Amino acid sequence: MKTALITGGTKGIGKAVALAFLQQGYEVVINYHSDEETALATQEEFNIQGYCPILLRADVSDEMQVRAMFREFFGIYNRLDVLVNNAGISLIRVIQDTAQSDWDKVFGVNVKGVFNCCRAVADKMIGCGGGSIINIGSIWGEVGASCEAAYSASKGAVIAFTKALAKELAPSKVRVNCVSPGVIDTSMNSHLTGEEMEQLIESIPVGRIGYPEDVAKACLYLAEADYVTGEVLSVGGGFGK
Repeated sequence: MKTALITGGTKGIGKAVALAFLQQGYEVVINYHSDEETALATQEEFNIQGYCPILLRADVSDEMQVRAMFREFFGIYNRLDVLVNNAGISLIRVIQDTAQSDWDKVFGVNVKGVFNCCRAVADKMIGCGGGSIINIGSIWGEVGASCEAAYSASKGAVIAFTKALAKELAPSKVRVNCVSPGVIDTSMNSHLTGEEMEQLIESIPVGRIGYPEDVAKACLYLAEADYVTGEVLSVGGGFGK
């Protein structure tokens, strides 16, 4: 039985990714940080559908919490086949109003969180003969977004980290790829007005925003694509290209 762990997997993209892997027969562990109510509601929703994911709590920006989470994971399962680093936070603020603490918080979750999780599982995946790491980036990490310099920079760092780590781990049969979502229908875009959303849709070649399930399909592909590593798979309907 294959296993997968999805960070930030209780809502939005992470929830869709968790469900997609459950539907494919994976044993799934869902990480969450502080919103236990949502985590339990998601678990119950999946239980009703006949799936039994496990919840593990950890702040991915905290190395010790991440190490403890994976100790617990490997106390349950003897291998991790797929790690999806989805946990992330956004920040909409002009650079003049972006405090050092704001910058550090965004990079702590979005970049250090990916680093912490990858480092925690690398040896185990190598020892088990391989695995797949999928990092969730963003189109803004490729093209940048006004008033989102910290977020864009953090996702750009995730993309660069993915490419470098892919080369490092490829000889050990551990593949590392990045999914780069465009405009996706999640709470992260809830600040947009109806007019702003319409303007965005007009700039998307396929004529619609994306859904979490679109990103989940890309993750499933990369999890099984044995000859694909170091790639950035854009899921944005052609937006920003």
